[in-house]
Amino acid sequence: MKIGTDGVLLGAWTSVDKNPFSVLDIGSGTGVLSLMIAQRSYAENIEALEIDADAYEQCSENFENSPWADRLFCYHASLLEFVEEIDDKFDLIICNPPFYSEDYKTDNDARDLARFNDAMPFEHLIFSVANLLSEDGLFSVVIPFKEEANFIALASKSGLFPNRVLRVKGHSTSEIKRSLIEFSFTQQDTNISELIIETARHQYTDDYIALTKDFYLKM
Repeated sequence: MKIGTDGVLLGAWTSVDKNPFSVLDIGSGTGVLSLMIAQRSYAENIEALEIDADAYEQCSENFENSPWADRLFCYHASLLEFVEEIDDKFDLIICNPPFYSEDYKTDNDARDLARFNDAMPFEHLIFSVANLLSEDGLFSVVIPFKEEANFIALASKSGLFPNRVLRVKGHSTSEIKRSLIEFSFTQQDTNISELIIETARHQYTDDYIALTKDFYLKM
C-alpha cells in the first residue's frame, strides 16, 4: 500500500510536546505513523495494531529494518480484541482510520478492508481510545472534513474533547477535504487552523513544506 498524504500530515502534525512514553498506532498499515513518531520523539514503547495479515507482515518488516526497531512492536489483531486483552494505558494514540463509506467496493479485499469504515466504525474507535488513553494523554486522528462534527459529538459522549483541529485543502480554491483532530480528556477552547497543500500540481505551499520536510527525501 502506498503512503498517502493523510498519514504523512498526521505523523508530522501530531504533538509530541508532552514527551509520551507509550504510543499506540491503531490500524497501522505499513507502520508509517509509528515510524514518524519514533523519529520525532523519545517514546520508549510504540505499539502498532493491524488486522490485515499482509499489512501486518509489511509493518513488522518495516519496523525491524528501521533505526528504532527496539522501540517498535506490531500486533496482528482487531481493535476490540486488543482492548479486551490489554490493560496498559497510552500517552499518545494515533489513527489514520479507514473511512471510505461510499457504497462501492473493489475486487481487492485487503484494500477494501483498509479503506472502508465498516472495518473500524468510528464508535468502536472512540470507545477503544477512551479505554486505552492515559488520563493526560492525547488522541490524534485524521478524518474526512464532512465527518468532523459527527466525530467530535461522538467523542464528547466518551469524555474526549478537541484541543486542536487542522482543516486541510488540496489548493486555495478547493473545498476542505480532511480534518486532523487532537483530543484529550480536558475540555478547553479548540485551536482551529487551516493548511493548503499545493499552489499548483507538485508545487507545495511553504506551510506544507515546513510541516513535512523532515519526512521527504526531496522537498
